[in-house]
Amino acid sequence: MRVAGLKMMAVIGLIMVAGVGHSRGWNQRAEKKQATEQSSPAAKPGEAEMKRLGFYIGDWSYTETYPKSAMYPHGATNTGIYTSKLGPGGNSLINEFHSRGTAGDFEGLLVMTWNPRERKYKSYIFGNSFPGAVIETGTFEGQKLVFRGEFPTNGVVLKLHNATWLGPSGKLISEEYISSNGAPETLLVRVEATKQ
Repeated sequence: MRVAGLKMMAVIGLIMVAGVGHSRGWNQRAEKKQATEQSSPAAKPGEAEMKRLGFYIGDWSYTETYPKSAMYPHGATNTGIYTSKLGPGGNSLINEFHSRGTAGDFEGLLVMTWNPRERKYKSYIFGNSFPGAVIETGTFEGQKLVFRGEFPTNGVVLKLHNATWLGPSGKLISEEYISSNGAPETLLVRVEATKQ
């Protein structure tokens, strides 16, 4: 019995030594991985999504073309400039814009950000011709950044749909569609911008 007991203790000892050796190797690998992670910080939430908006950054001159409609019976054209830059910490993109022409004088601010909870982009549009903000929610649909939202005005809720993309010529193109009371969408304005 004593020999069997000693053999059993030897086997248990070997298992423990092997386990400690395995554990030590595992701990060394874990410590090495942790040191590597600490030396290269993890990307912050939304960082990759905000980088996708980089095509907006810069100073742009643009033309707004409004097709014939009840609002513009002969169509209309405005020209303007906008500046787009990253907001604090790179967590937002800020566009300041101003255009003038036969459609009127428009000045505004557009702020875009990534909402990690919704896993979608949000845009907040402030303008000189309306109080408050237009809030839209967006995603990329292929290469186009598409936002949708609503804008209540005079007892009517206007549904908005905006698509923006970088054209093959390097121009930034944006189209805003509108519908009211369930009517089909119609093109409100097409914007073509050239980087200065």
